[in-house]
Amino acid sequence: MSDAEWEFVGPLLPVSLRGRKRVDDRKVLNGIVWKFRTGTAWRDVPERYGPWATLHTRFRRWALDGTFERMLRVAQAHTDAAGDIEWLVSVDSTVVRAHQHAAGARKGGPAVPASDAPEVA
Repeated sequence: MSDAEWEFVGPLLPVSLRGRKRVDDRKVLNGIVWKFRTGTAWRDVPERYGPWATLHTRFRRWALDGTFERMLRVAQAHTDAAGDIEWLVSVDSTVVRAHQHAAGARKGGPAVPASDAPEVA
């Protein structure tokens, strides 16, 4: 995480003044981002980001208390104020997933062979 990114995100993180000495929030946030970028398990996050259990606990706590939603709202507001967001939305519904039984397959055996099918004029 660059210094500019940290200056933007750092003040949005909750401050904990009690308990034992915490692993640095910047290091933990970098570890959380690394975990989701790579798609790896929490236990496989490199030790340079701190203990995996700390990363997981802090992620859960921040997710439950709305920290990530707050980050998103502030980032959107900042980017929108700069005119960098295009709010036009287009929904494409050309692909609609259906249950396999909704695909029109016969229920009761194979279809009639083409040679035995009645002719259509």
